[in-house]
Amino acid sequence: MIRKLVRQMLTAQILSALTVSLCLLIDSVMISRCLGETAMASYSLANPVLLAIGAIGSLLAAGIQVACSKSLGRGSQTETNAGYSSAVALGAGISVLFSIVVILFRSPLATIMGAGRSGPLFEETRDYLLGFSIGAPGSMGALVLVPFMQMAGQSGLLIAAVLGMTVTDIALDLLNVTVFHGGMFGMGLASALSYYVAIVIGCVYFLSKKCVFRFSRRLITREKILELIRGGIPAGFNMASSVILVFMINRILKSVGGASAVAAYTVVMSIGNASNCITTGIGGVSLTLAGVLFIEEDRTGLRELIRSLGWYSVALGVVMGAALLAGAPLLVSLFVPEPGVVRDMAIRGLRMFAAGLIPCCLNNALKNMYQTSGREKLTELISMLEGAVFPALAGFVCSRAIGVNGVWLFFALGELLTLIFIGALIRRKTGSLPWKRDSFLLLREAFGTDADHLLEADVHNLQDVTDLVARAEQFCLRHGQSGRIANHIALCIEEMAGNIVQHGFTGDSKPHHLSIRVLLKPDEWVLRFRDDCRAFDPVHYVPSGQEDALGIRLVLSLAKQANYTYSLNMNNLTLKLPLDEQVAAQA
Repeated sequence: MIRKLVRQMLTAQILSALTVSLCLLIDSVMISRCLGETAMASYSLANPVLLAIGAIGSLLAAGIQVACSKSLGRGSQTETNAGYSSAVALGAGISVLFSIVVILFRSPLATIMGAGRSGPLFEETRDYLLGFSIGAPGSMGALVLVPFMQMAGQSGLLIAAVLGMTVTDIALDLLNVTVFHGGMFGMGLASALSYYVAIVIGCVYFLSKKCVFRFSRRLITREKILELIRGGIPAGFNMASSVILVFMINRILKSVGGASAVAAYTVVMSIGNASNCITTGIGGVSLTLAGVLFIEEDRTGLRELIRSLGWYSVALGVVMGAALLAGAPLLVSLFVPEPGVVRDMAIRGLRMFAAGLIPCCLNNALKNMYQTSGREKLTELISMLEGAVFPALAGFVCSRAIGVNGVWLFFALGELLTLIFIGALIRRKTGSLPWKRDSFLLLREAFGTDADHLLEADVHNLQDVTDLVARAEQFCLRHGQSGRIANHIALCIEEMAGNIVQHGFTGDSKPHHLSIRVLLKPDEWVLRFRDDCRAFDPVHYVPSGQEDALGIRLVLSLAKQANYTYSLNMNNLTLKLPLDEQVAAQA
């Protein structure tokens, strides 16, 4: 089931990241080709202000993935709704304030960004800031809602929203330059309106009765807001590292290759950021799924997750790398149509960039998994080493050895050095090679449950249910529990699993999966049922007057606690039952 989840989530994550990157790439191409050099310069100068709202939104989105994946793993819908409510409120407040500040102070901001105090460059920079700032709430809203759409299993709607945004942006860009002639204000406004289109499409789900998240003002708390911010801090380190790296690589390139090398670097990174959709997708899946599995102390699931992401890292890295190698001349010509030094350098730089995609994917998978396991400091260290220290060091050293061509190795060598660092750290902390046993997970020895206290099974039909019921009963008796407790555990599995197979597995032609865990803890029994059938909440919405409901109500009466969530396109039901000693004490 983990592999299926990874495949589903990865597709949506990559497509959404790719579409957004292509949207930005198309904007820059259209501005450079249709509005001229001054417009392109004003777009570049305005970028730091635009990146500020994107950085805050990305930080908040990362915090959402960390905090809400953990609350989903605990089976707490209330806590998840608190994260949803707090994230929406915080995002709305920040983005509206951002819009007001930029609209009121766009002239001083244009000057601070280097556009001067008057003239065409100043005017166009100021106009673009005005147009784009109108869409700040939409931009922030899109970033905040993406992780919630992933957790709700709305991958199809997410892709539709991102595609809608892209098509709208391209259409409005074309109308601006061919019909309305709105200049840079029109280009900024086109981007702003496209973000609102994405929000409208997304709200088809969030405003419907099917939405699994509920907004409530009383659930907005200072503690939850701080948790979201803390969870996004490593993402902030990534952003800070990126800013530092751009500054340092620009300085290195200017010293060895002049302005032409700096211009080529801009082209390489514009295309490279779009190709990094695969690394973004790998990291996003790791952050969300690892959070759920870590809270459940599912060592087996974490192992399967990272190994699946490792396989996808290699496969996607090879495919994207081959595309960059073969398509570099065509891609670079979109930015630099005339042959020359800049074009040649950009083609070489892009091809060398391709070599770093595989280690970058692997680093993102491991780094984000470490973050959800409570190793925030390690994640921050890796982010700084990967994002700034190693690539800048590699670029500097190689530039002194082989000139400009050496600088282009900064990305590949930086990612490779980061991966070597992680491997050395694993060897030092565990005494084992990274690929041996579970050493790459860096989990404490006590993490998870002793295999002797855990029973896991995948159910495909009613015969599997019958077999598991017998195994579970023997499992309980073997651990010194009474026949009564063994019967309770067996009854819960028989009723809940049987109901899922009989009613959830039928009604469509899709293959379905049901995963069951029976866990003996020091103070209770924990049963977890996870299936990918249509949503059904047995805890709160048990149908009355039906024979199946009698069995479900009996199961709920035996459990001292029952939690249900629908997330990641799956039903998740957790039942907690007392141990034999607790039953005796209650009697």
